Amino acid sequence: MGDRPIWEQIGSSFVQHYYQVFDTDRTQLGAIYTGESCLTWEGQQFQGKAAIVEKLSSLPFTKIAHSITAQDHQPTPDSCILSMVVGQLKADDDQVLGFHQTFLLKSYSSAWVCTNEIFRLALHNL
Repeated sequence: MGDRPIWEQIGSSFVQHYYQVFDTDRTQLGAIYTGESCLTWEGQQFQGKAAIVEKLSSLPFTKIAHSITAQDHQPTPDSCILSMVVGQLKADDDQVLGFHQTFLLKSYSSAWVCTNEIFRLALHNL
């Protein structure tokens, strides 16, 4: 891990933490957001820690498991980290679905928080 750039180390650690918390108790994700954070979930926009946690907590499934296929991280000119994740998820007894998720991470009070997040299922109309 030491030979990877710091932004990849931070991004990978964030992604691992995010999905571990999401899969076990997504109501606890509030610690990674701020009052100004923005989430776009399947085209719906939410702003602020409370609105984001309410949305994530109200998703219509009891159990979920994410499997990460790939993740990429880049530093931004303003010292943030842009992270993109591709993977699969399984909610309750539903079929396995692909997803794409993007995070913008910012160092805030000596911790990394998510200021912007976009989520989409990888669905195709055939």
